[in-house]
Amino acid sequence: MAAKPKAVVIIGIVAVAIAAVASYALYNYLKGQEEKVATAVATTKVVVASQDISTGTTINTSQVKTADWPKANVPQGAFVSTDQVAGRIAVDRFVPGDIIVEAKLVPKEGQTGVLTYKIPEGHRAMTVAVDQVAGVAGFITPGNKVDVVLTTSPPGASQQISKIVLQNVPILATGQIVSEQQKDGKPVIVPTVTVDVTPEDAEKLAIASTQGRLQLVLRRAGDAEVAKTVGETVSKVMTGATVVAKAEKTPSTKAKVAKKAKEVEAEKPAEVTHVEILRGSQKTTESFKSEK
Repeated sequence: MAAKPKAVVIIGIVAVAIAAVASYALYNYLKGQEEKVATAVATTKVVVASQDISTGTTINTSQVKTADWPKANVPQGAFVSTDQVAGRIAVDRFVPGDIIVEAKLVPKEGQTGVLTYKIPEGHRAMTVAVDQVAGVAGFITPGNKVDVVLTTSPPGASQQISKIVLQNVPILATGQIVSEQQKDGKPVIVPTVTVDVTPEDAEKLAIASTQGRLQLVLRRAGDAEVAKTVGETVSKVMTGATVVAKAEKTPSTKAKVAKKAKEVEAEKPAEVTHVEILRGSQKTTESFKSEK
C-alpha cells in the first residue's frame, strides 16, 4: 500500500514538469507573435501632401503635413519634416495623402525646368505645332497617349493619302507659341504639343511635320495595341477602289525601231508597172501602182 502514494507523488511531479514546459513554450510563442504584430503596426512620421500640388509647383509648408506611416512601407526618399520639402519644385502631381519623395522633386542642384526630369531615360521630348482640330479640340492633356496621322501627297501619286506614322505616343506637355505676325500686325498663337519619343521616332516626326498636315488621335486609357493600317485615299474612302500611281510608259528600243521603219516605208514612192495591151491593130499601155 505504501507504494501507491509514492507513485502518485512521482506522477504528480512529472505532470507539473510537463505543464511548466508547455506553459513556457506557449509564453515564448505568444511573445514572438506579439513582437511581430508590434513590428507590423509600428509607425513613423513622414511628410505627405495636405492638398493638390500640381506639376511645376514650388512647395510651401501650407501644402504639406506630417502623418504616421507604417515603418515597413515607407518608400525610399521620404521626408520626416515639412521644412525639408519647403521651396522644392514638384516634378509630378501630388494629391492629398501622397507621400512626398525625393524622386518626384527637382534636384536641389539641378535645372529649374521640370520637363527635363519627366523624360524617360533614352527618350527625347519633341514639340510640334498643331491646330485646335488636330489637337483634338483641346482635350489632349499631359499624360494622354496619341497616334500621329500624316496627310500628304506621296511622289507619283495622283491624290493625297493619310497614314498613321507614330502610335501610342505619350504627351508630356501642351502649350502655345507665338508665330510670325499677320498683315495687321497681330501675332498668331499656335497650339503646341510636346511628346515623348525615341530618337528614331523623333526623326520620323521631323520629316512628317514637313510633308503635310499632322493630326493627333487620342487613344483610350490603357490601350497599347499597335494598329496595322495601309493608309487611306479619297478613292478608297469613297468607292473602295485601290489607287495606283500612274507612271509614264517609256517605249522600248524595239518599238521605236519598228515605228521608224513604218514611217520610212510610208515615205517611199509607190512602184508603177507599165503593161502594153494589143487589141487587134491597136496598141495601148496601162500603168498600175503596186500595193505596199
